[in-house]
Amino acid sequence: MSAAEESSKGLPRRAATRTAKLAALPMGYAGRKALGLGKRVGGKPAEAVLADVHQRTADQLFRTLGELKGGAMKFGQMLSVMEAALPESQAAHYRDQLTRLQDSAPPMPTGIVRGLLARDLGTDWASQLVELSEEPAASASIGQVHRGRWADGREVAVKVQYPGADEALRADLRQIGRLGAIGNAVVPGMDVKALVAELQERVVEELDYPKEAEAQHVFSEAYADHPLIDVPDVVAVGPSVLVTEWVESEGSIAKVIASGTPAERDHYGELLARFWFSAPELTGMLHADPHPGNFRVLPGGRLAVLDFGLAARLPERGFPEPMGRLIRIAATGDADALVAGLRHEGFIREGIKVEPQHVLDYLAPFVTPALEERFRFTREWMREEFKRINDPKDPAYTVGLKLNLPPSYLLIHRVWLGGLGVLAQLNAEAPFREILEEHLPGFAG
Repeated sequence: MSAAEESSKGLPRRAATRTAKLAALPMGYAGRKALGLGKRVGGKPAEAVLADVHQRTADQLFRTLGELKGGAMKFGQMLSVMEAALPESQAAHYRDQLTRLQDSAPPMPTGIVRGLLARDLGTDWASQLVELSEEPAASASIGQVHRGRWADGREVAVKVQYPGADEALRADLRQIGRLGAIGNAVVPGMDVKALVAELQERVVEELDYPKEAEAQHVFSEAYADHPLIDVPDVVAVGPSVLVTEWVESEGSIAKVIASGTPAERDHYGELLARFWFSAPELTGMLHADPHPGNFRVLPGGRLAVLDFGLAARLPERGFPEPMGRLIRIAATGDADALVAGLRHEGFIREGIKVEPQHVLDYLAPFVTPALEERFRFTREWMREEFKRINDPKDPAYTVGLKLNLPPSYLLIHRVWLGGLGVLAQLNAEAPFREILEEHLPGFAG
């Protein structure tokens, strides 16, 4: 089977095909670095050589991850959220390419889409879905979305999973460790191994469309009366087809990141923060995929939230109380009380010695925004914090090696960190402390 024939069936599925393409990423990066060294020896300015290396790497990264979709593209989307932590000398070359991964990917043919609709919704699917666009309105890591019209007149979004998505995801997550070098090139200091481990643990959940439909319906009901946050409800679902109400948007949050006014940046930044922190108490779940493509700008300053494939079920129907309490303690600057609390909750294991002030310094990115009435999230702030906690020469660096993250906090940590990245990309100012006081148990005391 040719590569073209494979691609026409959705995701390139053969392990050898996907492995070869993934392997080409770090190999290509290494080759460009070697070629760049030769150019520098030949007298070309170091800055120009480095810029060329990063530009070519960004081009190859988008092209390969976008073509493969699946776990490879999901890895790229997660990198894109952390773009704000990049040194500005590198960020410009990756920003546009990685941002494109938040909103797009090469489409699969319409014939395959219709076949999946017949399999999941029945051979008479066209009597329910009376209109269906030929071209996809959006494409992402494991599926693409077509616009349609339901028999009752509602405009709908029809999300169809790529054939072979399951096999491709599992293959990617076995091979994606090969991206370690290029991942560290994009975001220096990133623990790619840990990121891949989390993907292996969670991302396969996105294949379960019935489970996603259940979560989306709960969110839709919870926010039905909210004046500024909209979650479209579910219309129909099958193993690889999910039909929801259509949202007529003006683009994703990525558009606001690229060209929004200061007022728009602050407005949508605050809405995002309020959604992330209010959802657990309203739904018992956490929307755990915080890349900008999942949030759409609606007329009147409203925000639509999409894609509930990763929705963490929180057993206490809300954030864990110790989380807010420990952040409040950290905000007072009481390092000794903070360490005692972390030990009690299992974040510092028995027998592990830490310097309390270093622990307080390490947690600064999660605490600093709560110290002021309004906090401005910027790329510069994110970059400095990320650089500091990943600098082996900084005392706070060793703290990260000693802290233990209980399993129940894994997705919470990811959403918080990813959310900080998106707010920094927006350069948004928000009443973060007020939001925590309203929605984070234990924080208000």
